[in-house]
Amino acid sequence: MPRKTHLERSNGRGGGRRSTGETRTPRPRPKVDYTIESMDFKNVAMLRQYVTDAGRILPRKYTGLPAHYQRRMTRAVKRARQMLLMK
Repeated sequence: MPRKTHLERSNGRGGGRRSTGETRTPRPRPKVDYTIESMDFKNVAMLRQYVTDAGRILPRKYTGLPAHYQRRMTRAVKRARQMLLMK
């Protein structure tokens, strides 16, 4: 029986290297219906869906927004906090 190479060996913990043929499947991001016009600090109802109950801004990984809109949304949330419209 031939010996396994270091790429084929596994200790059962799943932390080993992947062989060259294996790739990690990308995690699908949730589809978000956003409009450019509503990305405003005055639209508190829309901004609340991108903020946790504790008031923390959700990352792109969870919002599914493109980077440009994530930055725009972050600025809008911070402005709404300054104007005391949001917590």
